[in-house]
Amino acid sequence: MRLNGTMAVNAKDHLVIGGCDTVDLLREFGSPLHVMDETQIRQTCRAYHQAFIEGIPGGEVAYASKAFCCTAMIRIIAQEDLGLDVVSGGELYTAMAAGFDPARINFHGNNKTAEELRYALECKVGRIVVDNFTEIDMLADIAEGMGLRPKALLRVQPGVAAHTHAYVQTGQTDSKFGLSIAMGQATEAIDKMRRNAHMELMGVHCHIGSQIFEVETFSHTARVMANYMADVRDKLGFTMTELNLGGGFGIYYHEPDAAQAPAAYAQAISKALGDVFRLRSFPMPARISVEPGRAIIGSGDTTLYTVGTIKSIPGMRTYVAVDGGMTDNPRPALYQSSYELCLANRMSDQDTVLASIAGRCCESGDMLLWDMPMPMPVSGDILAIPCTGAYHYAMSSNYNRVPRPAIVLASDGAAHVVVKRETYEDVARNDLVPAHLL
Repeated sequence: MRLNGTMAVNAKDHLVIGGCDTVDLLREFGSPLHVMDETQIRQTCRAYHQAFIEGIPGGEVAYASKAFCCTAMIRIIAQEDLGLDVVSGGELYTAMAAGFDPARINFHGNNKTAEELRYALECKVGRIVVDNFTEIDMLADIAEGMGLRPKALLRVQPGVAAHTHAYVQTGQTDSKFGLSIAMGQATEAIDKMRRNAHMELMGVHCHIGSQIFEVETFSHTARVMANYMADVRDKLGFTMTELNLGGGFGIYYHEPDAAQAPAAYAQAISKALGDVFRLRSFPMPARISVEPGRAIIGSGDTTLYTVGTIKSIPGMRTYVAVDGGMTDNPRPALYQSSYELCLANRMSDQDTVLASIAGRCCESGDMLLWDMPMPMPVSGDILAIPCTGAYHYAMSSNYNRVPRPAIVLASDGAAHVVVKRETYEDVARNDLVPAHLL
């Protein structure tokens, strides 16, 4: 397993994260356990800040909180001088509870409710990213009733099909997100929004997908969007001043993932935009934004599990069951995602078996990993899976009434709980029994 961030191996042959022995962490905080590497997360934030905010005039970075959202994480984002992308009232509430500056929040979503839009306007979020024609009318009506004129972007489909899993492609024309450039819907919506007295259209937004490694894919998207902004000016006489290119920057999970440094993306995007805008005599937008989520938090978290039962089927497969699974990591079931692993309490032991890591849920599909080389485990070993920060806890569930694990933030040899472990009482907290059943 490749060591990320502050990971190290100590004299006890244990995995260390943030200066903390993971065996000690599991003993103190319980299993399963998410361990966030604060130093690595902050270093990644700073790399994006340097590449896009310091490196591009008008550059802005908004952390996509859907990847992982809790008040402590939002505080880190604020301290590292990044903006924020939210997609629901719950994420917005968390941001406000963390004291985040609402002027630096972009509110996304393909089906925002009237209550969510009203809440966003009450909070005075910086940008509403409008997704469709229905939302244009809804936002205008609510804004008029509140006597406000919010700044808005329109999400468009650039027609770019990124090389990634079909479930996380979002920029092609056949998508639930945004309005098509090629079919003329985007331009029609822009014309409608710019004429509306109850919103101020600032520019356009796009997002082509997730876990994308090819720098050229982002360059191509930037060229498409820059040309489109110039086309709108030529057709409608309206010059937009903001461009948001979304996120999707890939991280390393396992070989052969080839993650790029933020500077590589920033330089390629900046060059592509500059080339087109100069050619089209279009002014460089006052704000050029990106929205990394996975790229910031993904590699900064490791999940620790305790090995339970081990079952070997002669001539077929060895199953190693752990005390977590699809309830804390649904990605393998959803996307056939893969990872690396290690035994955190026996880091130097050699691989002697091909094992498949099974979750605890009553589903045959609850498998975290298939046929991975590893030391022969025994019950009680601590299995560590790195790069579990993005879309793990965020998509976790209580299936089989399994409580969600705790999350600790580790740095400089100290660990602090940032999300408490759920109890059985938490799982049943919202249950009600009608009187006739008593």
